Amino acid sequence: MTVHELLSAPSARWIDVVDPTLEELEKLTQDFGLHPMAVEDVTEKGQRPKLELYTNHAFLVAYSAGLSEVDVFIGPDWVVTVRERNDEGGAWEPKAARSRCNRVGDDARSVGVIVHAILDEIVDEYFVALDVSEDQIEEIEEAVFGEELHERDIQQRLFDVRRTLVSFRRRVMPLRDVLAGLLRGEVEFIDAPSLVLMQDVYDHLLRAVDTIDSHRELMGNAVDAHLAIISNRMNDVMKRMTSWGALLLGATLIAGIYGMNFQHMPELGWKYGYPFALGLMLTLTVVGYSYFRRRDWL
Repeated sequence: MTVHELLSAPSARWIDVVDPTLEELEKLTQDFGLHPMAVEDVTEKGQRPKLELYTNHAFLVAYSAGLSEVDVFIGPDWVVTVRERNDEGGAWEPKAARSRCNRVGDDARSVGVIVHAILDEIVDEYFVALDVSEDQIEEIEEAVFGEELHERDIQQRLFDVRRTLVSFRRRVMPLRDVLAGLLRGEVEFIDAPSLVLMQDVYDHLLRAVDTIDSHRELMGNAVDAHLAIISNRMNDVMKRMTSWGALLLGATLIAGIYGMNFQHMPELGWKYGYPFALGLMLTLTVVGYSYFRRRDWL
């Protein structure tokens, strides 16, 4: 189907492209009259989620749960989506959104229906990603409070999850302003019934943002707990080292005193001086060991 046939169709049409070349973007610009500034934003990856209004169309940027950019051009009776790949080479999959649009009759399939299907599927996928993040946090918490503490592994996992949440929030949070702009009717091509549906998407997005903030707080608590446990275990090691040092101190002190090279030391000529010194060392060691054992330092 040619672009002319698409534009002359009785219902709104959705054109989707993945990682288009400059020639393909130029063709879309000519066919749909896309604004050069919006097209420039498409070529420059990493755009912040936003909504921009132009003379004959609107342009919005959103991100999928996999942090792949989705650029959406909204015209009077057409929608053009440009899907870009993330760092892992994955792109947002529009199959579910397209299936929803196909279930709507041609007479009822408006621009608002298409835009709602796209944004609703994108936002709903956030919760799947957040469920994965929650499972990772629970695994980290179990590892932190487990018997064996692999510090380097846990620290790396904490850093990875925390970095993912920060990146995720940076891409999700601004979408709230985009949906707020749509709900205010800033895009004239979206009909009133579709705006009612957008309120549900907006509510889901707010829940997703709250969940992200909750996960970030849990991560902060996990980091604090991890550091506290490391500190406590270090204190236990220091107490044990101190206790053993104190036990050896008594015997060392006695050996040092009687090891001094003086002539007039009464015990040196005493018959029982040697067993007395050994007995005193043993007594101090046993008493000290019992004391530290009762205090759970050994």
